[in-house]
Amino acid sequence: MTTPSRPARPVILGQNQYGKAENRVVRITRDGATHHIKDLNVSVALSGDMEEVHYSGSNASVLPTDTTKNTVYAFAKEHGVESAEQFGIHLARHFVTSQEPIHRARIRIEEYAWERIETSGEAEHSFVRKGQETRLTQITYDGEGWEVVSGLKDLTVMNSTDSEFWGYVKDKYTTLRETHDRILATSVSGRWRFNWTDDEQEAPDWERSYEQTRKHMLQAFAETYSLSLQQTLYQMGARIIDHRAEIDEVRFSLPNSHHFLVDLEPFGLENDNEVYFAADRPYGLIEATVLREGCEARIPVDLTNL
Repeated sequence: MTTPSRPARPVILGQNQYGKAENRVVRITRDGATHHIKDLNVSVALSGDMEEVHYSGSNASVLPTDTTKNTVYAFAKEHGVESAEQFGIHLARHFVTSQEPIHRARIRIEEYAWERIETSGEAEHSFVRKGQETRLTQITYDGEGWEVVSGLKDLTVMNSTDSEFWGYVKDKYTTLRETHDRILATSVSGRWRFNWTDDEQEAPDWERSYEQTRKHMLQAFAETYSLSLQQTLYQMGARIIDHRAEIDEVRFSLPNSHHFLVDLEPFGLENDNEVYFAADRPYGLIEATVLREGCEARIPVDLTNL
């Protein structure tokens, strides 16, 4: 291989990748009159021997991003979409093993859920978009090992009681009143890292894993008598680690969706924890990682970079 034509100055190329982002693909599986939908937003990022294209503009090692887009759609037909994770694994393996200059592939997928509309007829091909959350996964493959991080965003939850907030530090700027009965609400952004790292291991049942992880997350939120959102976050992560052996790390970003009691005294009315003002900003932002003991944290602190 020729030596890249580096600029005659003390400047070198650092980490880089390229690909096609946000390929929207909808896969319909037709089981007679019953149809099934997988609705994905797939982003591909590839890295490897790419110095020459940056230094001299030579595209000899570059697989066009348009080709990566076409591959996404072709694989949706050829392999189907059993799960977002499995689809991403097929893509990552293909790019790394079929193109010598490519050493690493990162596939990010958002999945949008649909639920079937109940009808009086026999055909089952009508759907309504679910608005609860967006499912996420990121698959990274370097030709030797895998890293799979899945999760969700925009899952809005609320406890209308069983939450307190008191005993906190106070200084001359503190105006917030202590409360022993408050609304606790947040929009969950969460990621979890699987301990499946190579093809010699048995891969998790990706669909069941997501379903069960989400269930344990919500049960922990509902069943924790909360003295702080941090405590609730930890219980959510700990319950996932305790019940899902395939997961070693969970990271949450939880905005505290504040609900403030409205002062109704000027109108001669008592507000016994019944009427609240829902403030959308500013908001407290609580973030933390919960790990299986002995495991190293790898999920980025800034979840927007996942």
